[in-house]
Amino acid sequence: MRYSASFGGPAPAPVPVRQGIRPALFYGMFAALLCANALTATAFLFSNDIAKLWNRQNDQVVAAYEDRIAQLRVEVDRLHSRSYAQAGDINLQLQELSQQQEVLIEQHQLVKVLVDKAGQLGIDSAALPSASGAPAIAPLAMNSGNAEIDATASAITQMMGETQFAMTSIAETATERTRNIVTELSGLGIRVTLPEDDLDGVGGPLLAAVDGAEASPMIDDANAVMAALVRYKAARDSIDTAPIHMPISGNFRQSSGFGNRTDPFTGRRAFHSGMDFAATTGTTVLSAGAGVVSFVGVKSGYGNVVEVTHANGLISRYGHLSGFLSEVGQRVNTGTPIARVGSTGRSTGPHLHFEVRKDDVAINPKNFLEAGKRLTALLG
Repeated sequence: MRYSASFGGPAPAPVPVRQGIRPALFYGMFAALLCANALTATAFLFSNDIAKLWNRQNDQVVAAYEDRIAQLRVEVDRLHSRSYAQAGDINLQLQELSQQQEVLIEQHQLVKVLVDKAGQLGIDSAALPSASGAPAIAPLAMNSGNAEIDATASAITQMMGETQFAMTSIAETATERTRNIVTELSGLGIRVTLPEDDLDGVGGPLLAAVDGAEASPMIDDANAVMAALVRYKAARDSIDTAPIHMPISGNFRQSSGFGNRTDPFTGRRAFHSGMDFAATTGTTVLSAGAGVVSFVGVKSGYGNVVEVTHANGLISRYGHLSGFLSEVGQRVNTGTPIARVGSTGRSTGPHLHFEVRKDDVAINPKNFLEAGKRLTALLG
């Protein structure tokens, strides 16, 4: 700010000085505006040529797509031509593969039924392949022109082999277990009745053979596996009806066995007709097998007694009881509570006296219980 000299009075107020636009900024803005106007004029003058340039680029893009389409058409025509040239062989092979695929699906359905049945009987079968995973053969061939027939046939053959292996595994396991059950029970004098594959109950008019009407080997195999399962079920049911399971559980110990021993009252040698299991009074007594309660009451020397009649004329007897949990005529299964441990009758302390009898003759129950343990381990 500028100040005027003054003598003898106060100084006057300052007068502000205005600043203008700097020259460099002014010339820069002018030049930018001039360039913009020049570009606008140039674009206006050459607009037709620019439009033609963009149109040429679009034409090039369209031409490129048309070339791709033409190439694809040529490729499709080539594939169709090759397919038609090989149509006879391909169609024949595809027809065979389609038939195999249908057989595979049918076989898979049969095996699934057998696996479910085997699972109900406690037989674990081999893992089955998924028939839904089989390729759609005919559509693949006609669309691509290359069916990869050898690979597809190999895959189908492998799956059919796996399903056949599963069927064989089920039949072998069922047959082996049936054989073991029959052997164990036969050693105890128990006859196991199994269904037989015979020709009883069949018939029909005698007609001439018809070509192509033979039974399917696959159906025959499935029927054979099912027959093995039916026989195994019958053998397994025989286990439940035999008195071969422990008649007591919890804390107990075997205090006496079957056969001659020193009598606890007389001190002389005497025959003991069963097995004794020492346990606390009130311990639950279980039926050693399925059957019907045929006696509940008191017998001389035994005190309170429960008897269960099983198949094959076998009777299991439970003596020295403190109480009854069953009644005559009651059907019981293996492990059904029927009484409680006590010390009634000719007894020196609480225990269960267990007998197995046939034709009113005592049989060593140890053989039955050991067979039961082996069969339980077998059926696992």
